[in-house]
Amino acid sequence: MTPQQVCRAVREDIIRGEFAPGQRLTEDTLAERYGVSRVPVREALRLLEAEGFAWSRPYAGTFVAELTEAEAADLLEIRARLEPLCAARAAVRRTPEQLGRLKELTSLGQDAVREGRLADLTRLNSRFHEVLAEASGSTLLGQLITQLSWKIAWVYAVELPRRAEDSWHEHEQICHALEVGDPDRAAAVVAEHIAHATTAYRLRAQPIDP
Repeated sequence: MTPQQVCRAVREDIIRGEFAPGQRLTEDTLAERYGVSRVPVREALRLLEAEGFAWSRPYAGTFVAELTEAEAADLLEIRARLEPLCAARAAVRRTPEQLGRLKELTSLGQDAVREGRLADLTRLNSRFHEVLAEASGSTLLGQLITQLSWKIAWVYAVELPRRAEDSWHEHEQICHALEVGDPDRAAAVVAEHIAHATTAYRLRAQPIDP
């Protein structure tokens, strides 16, 4: 595995909660877990620190970062500004292939919800929003959303159990707005989708109704 592949594997495990905030990440343990030498692990830890998923202290080691309230709120606000713009542009610029991919991802997400495969949903959700950004026809917007996607996935993973079914129904509504080419409707549906995710994140500490 390359350092980038190790970085991705550790990042996904952090998002899924396999590694808890504050937990120490040692080169030996990670090398054994992912079946690699310590060299790519060392570089992967540097990448994770640059991305904000880990932090280090001299002579103490590297530790899993914590997604703070302030950072989560900042991510959700930035997303709320960018993605409605992406959706509005995608409604008039998306290709048939991009719309087909968004529909496919929505179907896969709904299948995963029905089958209880919650571990797959973070990846599928991130990919849906990346394709939506690509469909805007703006390289810059696509790059910005992709850069944010993993941190947003961390927020999404926290509110996931409360929101899984509703979230993928909203993805279906986004696809419909893009299919009929309605930029105002696409922007409004995405804005509502993000507002619901923000509310779920803020309510995450409260008990989930059975």
